[in-house]
Amino acid sequence: MPRRTDLQKILVIGSGPIVIGQAAEFDYSGAQACKVLLEEGFEVVLVNSNPATIMTDPEFATATYIEPLL
Repeated sequence: MPRRTDLQKILVIGSGPIVIGQAAEFDYSGAQACKVLLEEGFEVVLVNSNPATIMTDPEFATATYIEPLL
């Protein structure tokens, strides 16, 4: 798939509230997506409702917002 040159900033939405046995997979996937997007030169804006995830680490996004998602 060719790279889109019209995109500069990408919004990544966190996986939501933690459910026992489920959160780690989605958190890891989201963190890896953010990491790759940053390496490719995109600005990454992350919105997540859980501050205790690895995704909210400052190295994974250009801007991080920890807000309740309804």
